Amino acid sequence: MIDVKDMIAQRAARELQDGDIINLGIGIPTRVADFIPEGLNVFLHTENGLLGVGPTPERHETDPDLVNAGKMPVTETTGSSFFSSADSFAMIRGGHIDVAILGALQVDALGRVSNWSVPGQSIIGVGGAMDLLTGAKKVVITMNHTTREGESKIVETCSLPLTSLRKVDVIITELAVFNVSRQGLTLIELMPGVTLEEVKERTAAGFQIGLKGRGDEFD
Repeated sequence: MIDVKDMIAQRAARELQDGDIINLGIGIPTRVADFIPEGLNVFLHTENGLLGVGPTPERHETDPDLVNAGKMPVTETTGSSFFSSADSFAMIRGGHIDVAILGALQVDALGRVSNWSVPGQSIIGVGGAMDLLTGAKKVVITMNHTTREGESKIVETCSLPLTSLRKVDVIITELAVFNVSRQGLTLIELMPGVTLEEVKERTAAGFQIGLKGRGDEFD
């Protein structure tokens, strides 16, 4: 059985197109590097200064000096390039990243993300999320559908600090895939073995239903 996080990452890889320059956030997004479809020519960027990130190395092949922004070991592809963090953020802020795949703590009914701070708790921090949400042409969120306590992470209004006012484009969880538009969230896919009723029960935000053969609305 495929790992749930790998399943989400594998689905996210289907959002990529030939020639894309892609930034992967930490956590589930990092796994997308292992599911790039064969024959798809894309370039993975990490904000600590590498364009041309390859798949996760085997343990015996790990280079301690070759890591991504989450300090996880990576490989480099043929033709990759290294540069400063200043140049890396200039790429992001200059609109040169085609797709950013990020994790999230919450996403609201308008597609806005909270992913950098939990008041009273110590977490990794914002990293490049604010810049990526502003500068990337397309943003894909990959996350578990609920918290460890079973609370929906897709909510009407985020209770945690927003990372940006910019809405994301796609949300992928182990239950479903949502597109985000000006009208809000639209359920477009169910993951294997998941029912519409289960998604309704475990989602705290209203959404349109755009599954094949469907056109109704759920609040």
